[in-house]
Amino acid sequence: MNIVKNIRKGLFRIFKEEEAKVHTLRYLFWECTLRCNLSCIHCGSDCKRESDVPDMPMPNFLRVLDEINSQPHELITVVITGGEPLMRNDLELCGKEIRKRGFRWSIVTNGLLYSQERQQALLNAGMGALTLSFDGLYHTHTWLRSHKASWEAALHAMQLAVRVPRIAFDVVTCVNKKNFSELEAIYNILLENGVKAWRLFTIAPIGRAKGNEDLHLSGQELHMLMHFIADKKRIGNMNVNFSCEGYVSEYEENVRDGFFFCRAGIHIGSVLVNGDIAACPNIDHNFAQGNIYHDHFMDVWNNRYETFRNRKLLKTGICEHCKEFSFCQGNGMHLREAGNPDVLHCHHQLLNQS
Repeated sequence: MNIVKNIRKGLFRIFKEEEAKVHTLRYLFWECTLRCNLSCIHCGSDCKRESDVPDMPMPNFLRVLDEINSQPHELITVVITGGEPLMRNDLELCGKEIRKRGFRWSIVTNGLLYSQERQQALLNAGMGALTLSFDGLYHTHTWLRSHKASWEAALHAMQLAVRVPRIAFDVVTCVNKKNFSELEAIYNILLENGVKAWRLFTIAPIGRAKGNEDLHLSGQELHMLMHFIADKKRIGNMNVNFSCEGYVSEYEENVRDGFFFCRAGIHIGSVLVNGDIAACPNIDHNFAQGNIYHDHFMDVWNNRYETFRNRKLLKTGICEHCKEFSFCQGNGMHLREAGNPDVLHCHHQLLNQS
């Protein structure tokens, strides 16, 4: 069985290398605001209710879409994120203009401002997908999100979203030491409310999460999380997956649909609120490849991103002599800092130390 799996891993490695060469854009994240109505203790962006950085004006982002429009774009989804995108009063207008240009679009939200009326307005504007954060039972979710109304709001948003079959809806959970013992209870809440897809993350040591030991799992806990996800996938009542954040050794194929593939800069690009052209918004901003105010987006997408597309450049630090590097390729890019030869967090190493 291990021989067959290793053959599949090898074929997938070749597939990733070919995809990096072609680098077809599939997801474009738009960090439309840094304003947020929560103050989450794990936030990688350090967002606040009032940000020093203004929201990106809608016409500036639409100009990027018009640049992309010069090439086939029917399979590209614009993912509107932040901050909290629902803080923008013109979000529906933005959605209509995105749809008018032939792009599908979705949002990532904490649910605090999500209501029946807002959902209908978003649907009327063409929203096709929604990702909602739900991080535990009341006390643990409230602890992580730092807002007493956040849990009930997220639950209500979930109950609204599952009623609309045409929304591609999933729930994401940031697993930490506080909610680790609640995973079964969270699973049951999602199941009882009709959720079909659940992605679980561990928390990267970046932003506010850096140095907070309550947020980071031990090796033994990570093993247990992998077994939990694998068990739920076998049951099949819900599409449960570990996120795309990192390579998890022997658990590959058991905890996600396929093998680990960090698609940042390969299939995923982003426009940050200040105009920077990047990959995933959570990646160190020093990896930005250009800026929409003085660069043409498609020129940047087609001709830069070398660090993202040639992962051999990441074979430094603890990765240099790792036997799994050809499969892992340096872990998720959000776990890298520009100028630092070492990965900030290695799932493979953590699993094998315990």
